[in-house]
Amino acid sequence: MCGIVGYIGGGNVYDVLIKGLHRLEYRGYDSAGIALVTPSGTLNVYKAMGKVSNLENFCKDKNLDALAGIAHTRWATHGEPSDCNAHPHYSEDGNLALVHNGTIENYKLLKDALTQHGCRFHSETDTEVLVQLIEYIKVKNNCSLLDAVRESLKQVVGAYAIAVVEKDHPNRIIAARKSSPLVIGIGEDEMFLASDATPFVEYTKECVYLKDEEVAIIERGEPLKLVTLENKEAKIDVTTLELSISQLEKGGYPHFMLKEIFEQTSTLKDCIRGRVVNGGKRIIISGVDDNKEKFLSAKRIVIVACGTSWHAALLGKYLIQDMCRIPVEVEYASEFRYSNPVLDDRDIVMAISQSGETADTLAAIKIAKSMGAFVYGISNVVGSSIPRETDSGTYIHVGPEIGVASTKAFTGQVMVLTMVAAAIAQLKGTMTQEEIAEIGKAIHKIPSLVGKVLGLNSKIERLSLIYTYARNFLYLGRGYSYPVALEGALKLKEISYIHAEGYPAAEMKHGPIASLIYTYARNFLYLGRGYSYPVALEGALKLKEISYIHAEGYPAAEMKHGPIALIDAEMPSVIIAPNDHLYEKIVNNVQQVKARGGSIIAIVTEGDTTIRNIADHVLEVPEVPEALSPIITSIPLQLLSYYIAINKGKNVDMPRNLAKSVTVE
Repeated sequence: MCGIVGYIGGGNVYDVLIKGLHRLEYRGYDSAGIALVTPSGTLNVYKAMGKVSNLENFCKDKNLDALAGIAHTRWATHGEPSDCNAHPHYSEDGNLALVHNGTIENYKLLKDALTQHGCRFHSETDTEVLVQLIEYIKVKNNCSLLDAVRESLKQVVGAYAIAVVEKDHPNRIIAARKSSPLVIGIGEDEMFLASDATPFVEYTKECVYLKDEEVAIIERGEPLKLVTLENKEAKIDVTTLELSISQLEKGGYPHFMLKEIFEQTSTLKDCIRGRVVNGGKRIIISGVDDNKEKFLSAKRIVIVACGTSWHAALLGKYLIQDMCRIPVEVEYASEFRYSNPVLDDRDIVMAISQSGETADTLAAIKIAKSMGAFVYGISNVVGSSIPRETDSGTYIHVGPEIGVASTKAFTGQVMVLTMVAAAIAQLKGTMTQEEIAEIGKAIHKIPSLVGKVLGLNSKIERLSLIYTYARNFLYLGRGYSYPVALEGALKLKEISYIHAEGYPAAEMKHGPIASLIYTYARNFLYLGRGYSYPVALEGALKLKEISYIHAEGYPAAEMKHGPIALIDAEMPSVIIAPNDHLYEKIVNNVQQVKARGGSIIAIVTEGDTTIRNIADHVLEVPEVPEALSPIITSIPLQLLSYYIAINKGKNVDMPRNLAKSVTVE
């Protein structure tokens, strides 16, 4: 959530910052702003509600000359979205401007104290409190901006990533972080600052990830300097990015989400590469192999995650319990941190996060470590907070995911969990060598089978029309036009599978007029059993996220304990029914839905005839071992959600109210 960009160097400051803000749009935001320090010693702050393009329009006639600058996209936490609440925020005397990601939990206490000392506030944000505090300490103690920032942050409770500029020092930016990401790009005679590396990857591959409670002094013509809040010099670890600019562009696709769905053939190859060897006979996960004793002695594994990662975690539970015979619990990270968990040094806590910055998951990690548990992280973003905070872990290596609704990161997480489970089973001897080889060979085939599933794209695009728009049409005509109406209705039925009726117009009032109500799919029920239950949850979440249609994922057997009351002709059911050991059970559930007039979309294994004869629409996927079926069956659901949302005219890459990286509680 939110995005920070900063730049100091010989380039056009405004252009670099605006381009950087566009690169961070995927994180989610509701307003944007920029602060520019001019050569003449003025500090100009420009802000606008809505998209970055609104900010660009606002700035067209403004003074954009600058030696350094900071910029921000805001996702509202304190105060409604507005120009006033947008970042950057000025200090009282207008000498400082600050941008901030995170949440200052004790801002009210600080604000009350500053008000008593004469400070006036113009916004509802916690961020303005922080910039006012920095200015107050700087003036009162007659100290440098660096010292004022350090002393202010010692008084702050909460999470922050900040960048501050000062009009009296136009060649310097001060930045700091705690529990919110911040990375510095180091180029030739220029430096960049951002929430992640995407804003500066086209300019430099060298970067430094700030650690908690480190403060960076970024100054023109000087090497980067890092200090702690206690003013002790901190070590600078320079990392070389593996990110490329092509990964941040759409590559001919209309949306990042569709591009990322189709990238899964290659991203899963990258995820598997070097981990399944000897023709599939051996699984190598270094995080497991380097910590053999922890996994051999583990009495329990607790997996913590949020959102889509939580659905992957549920699959991880099935995989680890099936393959390793270790009891597994899955917790929402946001609930785990407040549930007074019971852990000890024989517990392993696995933390899953695409961004590696999820605030609730990071908090859960800290609790687990404080109780002596071994913490294993699974993340996509190299250098992010979760890999640094955990004892060990595994990257999923699927490349940057720009679309807010996760697709390739989900399948990457599930693939990593499959390989981690197989590696633990290999270590513990709970699977035979033949069983390991069988799953290893099947893993190698997954990328090509995913490509085969993507061949359903056109069929799913057509199918989506049925569940987006009216599901019944009436064609009317008189005289010569009556047969035309009949033919029009027939054509619609033939190629779109939408019910349509042709009628003489004068006869309409003798019955058909009663049915002149267009029906739309406003609710969906997603059902699955075993490994397919988390897939149902994930499919429902995707539809909710990007099309804003209410959808509910349920264990198919639980349907009769309540949700079955919802089923009628206007309640489509998406049923995930591959050929696994629960197939006969799910057939019964399909029949129960059909008996109540429900419309059914079924995901089945190629060659299925039983469900094909019951369901309204069938999407066939290749047969794979049961443990790998979620990767295959989830992809048609991703495409279905995408096309329904597109049909409804929604912004699939940046759905309303959502953010890619959830760095606040």
